[in-house]
Amino acid sequence: MGVPGPIITGTIVYLLVGAALIAFIMGARITGLMTKDNAAIGNVVISVAVFFSWLFWACAWLHQWHPLIKPIYEGE
Repeated sequence: MGVPGPIITGTIVYLLVGAALIAFIMGARITGLMTKDNAAIGNVVISVAVFFSWLFWACAWLHQWHPLIKPIYEGE
């Protein structure tokens, strides 16, 4: 039993989004649009936001994959 495919795909997507946002911050720092302190804060904010967004998505996906409460269907 391995890791499900959608978890791997979603993780890769979140990693790419996080890398693109951090690259944007680095580009803004290199071009002088942001100060060093603001770029450092941006990196932390982006890292934390991407991680917790991924965690929320993973929990939501897992709860749909293996629900804790199963519906009880009554016969009509």
